[in-house]
Amino acid sequence: MPPLKLAAILIISLALQLSLRMVWPPLVYVDFPLVVVVYIALQREAWQALVVATLAGLIVDAQSGALIGAGGFSKTLTAYIIYFAATKVNLENPLLRIPVLAAATVLDSAVYVLWHRLLGYPPSAPVVQTISYKLIATTVVGTLLLYLIDSIVAERSSQRRQFATRRRVARRSTGSLRRR
Repeated sequence: MPPLKLAAILIISLALQLSLRMVWPPLVYVDFPLVVVVYIALQREAWQALVVATLAGLIVDAQSGALIGAGGFSKTLTAYIIYFAATKVNLENPLLRIPVLAAATVLDSAVYVLWHRLLGYPPSAPVVQTISYKLIATTVVGTLLLYLIDSIVAERSSQRRQFATRRRVARRSTGSLRRR
């Protein structure tokens, strides 16, 4: 993925993460930067996924007033595990992205809570309830966002559209020869 597209997607996801919670409070459970991290890790871009995960986690931690570094570490660990799984198992199927995103959400939340507990920070809300809401919200919204990002950004999707257009043109031209 080109670095300029990557930076634009990261900035948009961070802006959504930091601003939508003020518009409608239940949107606090959707982790937009995690969706971007999962997408990049599924593309088998290791360094990009790790850098994006670290930056996204640190920026969200700094803006939310939470333990700085816990979000960066949890997203980086999640990106590495997804990248490792994507290199061992074929995760190109769009339907497989749903359980991968769900597992990434649970892993990210669990590591984040673990770091807070280890360092003595009390939870601000019930942990199981928060993880459950985050799992549902991020999986539902993230599935749609993964499809949107893939259809807009990926070079393969533009190639698929280009080949589909070529096939339609070829069918029309061969169809006109048959009629004569």
